[in-house]
Amino acid sequence: QVQLVESGGGSVQAGGSLKLSCTASGSGYISSKCGMNWYRQAPGKERELVSLGRFTISQDNAVNTLYLQMNSLKTEDTAVYYCSATCRSFLGRLTTFWGQGTQVTVSS
Repeated sequence: QVQLVESGGGSVQAGGSLKLSCTASGSGYISSKCGMNWYRQAPGKERELVSLGRFTISQDNAVNTLYLQMNSLKTEDTAVYYCSATCRSFLGRLTTFWGQGTQVTVSS
C-alpha cells in the first residue's frame, strides 16, 4: 500500500504564492516504480491535472516528497489539490493512490 499526505494549503491573496508538499510512504512506494502528479478539483468541477506555467513541480526522492510551487495565484486557482501516485507492482500491475487533498483558497 501507498499513503500520500499533502500539506501546505491555505488562504492567500491573488498574486501570492504557495508551496504544496506531498509525502509518500508505505510498503508499496518505490520512487523508481511510481509516477507522481498533482491534480485539483474546484467546486462543482471535475478533478483535473494541474497545468504548469505559473506552477512548477519538483520532487525529492530522498524524502519521498513531491512539491508544487504555485506563483501568481488567481482566484480561479481555488480548489482542493490532490497528490497522486501511480505505482507498478512487481507483477506489472498499475495502481493509483490518492492523498486526502489540501484546500487552496485564493481571494481577490
